[in-house]
Amino acid sequence: MQAVSGKKIAVTGGAGFLGSHLCEMLLAQGNEVICVDNFYTGTKQNIAHLLDYTGFEVVRHDVINPYNLEVDELYNLACAASPNHYQRYPVQTTRTCVQGAINALDLGQRLGIKVFQASTSEVYGNPNIHPQPEEYVGSVNPIGPRACYDEGKRCAETLFFDYWRESRGRLSIKVARIFNTYGPRMPINDGRAVSNFIVQALQGHDITIYGDGSQTRSFCFYTDTVQAFLRLMNTPAEITGPINIGNPVEITLLELADRIVALTGSASKIVHMPLPTDDPVKRKPDISKARALLNWEPVVGLEEGLKATVAHFDNMLSTDSVFARQIAT
Repeated sequence: MQAVSGKKIAVTGGAGFLGSHLCEMLLAQGNEVICVDNFYTGTKQNIAHLLDYTGFEVVRHDVINPYNLEVDELYNLACAASPNHYQRYPVQTTRTCVQGAINALDLGQRLGIKVFQASTSEVYGNPNIHPQPEEYVGSVNPIGPRACYDEGKRCAETLFFDYWRESRGRLSIKVARIFNTYGPRMPINDGRAVSNFIVQALQGHDITIYGDGSQTRSFCFYTDTVQAFLRLMNTPAEITGPINIGNPVEITLLELADRIVALTGSASKIVHMPLPTDDPVKRKPDISKARALLNWEPVVGLEEGLKATVAHFDNMLSTDSVFARQIAT
């Protein structure tokens, strides 16, 4: 399937939620893609349909260890992104962020290629500026339970810009700060709001909201997010980022839960639990730079994206008992 005529591109974390969609889009463009993943949160199911592509290769590898590939571009997406997963092994999370960045940059510097870093809105912490522009330096607790991810990603950004400055033009970097993204292939047990609410609603369980539900998020459908990745990677060398990638339409978690209950036709009730430590109260990107430099903004509305995501989880729960069992783990 699909003749290879483009670049050879490596995607670390390529079997994950966003990584697998990125691999798919790169293959559809005629590129050869090497998916690098240790399958901690990524799954073989996410990439099984890509194995028919002539130019698709899978390398099982943990990015905390050096790797040697001959590629034209590298997308570094490797790291657990949900609190349920990254807080389970916090030291490993920090090592993935920091050592993973070093290994990606060492490879990029040796080859003289573009290296893309999937950073996060979590570098802003619990912000006191709203919405969050890229110039905002953040408000992060360096010793809290989320710090392994928040500070790990902040350190990774530091490494990207220090390597870039020291390389004097040999290395090209692209740093994207990703805000809440959702859609098919999200891990069913990752503990984030969209997946939690949908699974609970489909199963008729109480929907768990942490805090009073007034905290806000801005949800971007995966197709929009991945399109932004591609546009950023294809910008001139002087555009390094960081650039916010997210949907500026803000919604409270209580409103999100109500929408999902309505979409699923569920009789689920909403229950409230204590707010986790350092959980951000507000999250909304300023995407002025993405609009100006990438000619990009989200096009998929929340209703449309939620319908596709509900259908995906409904299919998972109804056709494979393995996924249903994962919810309890």
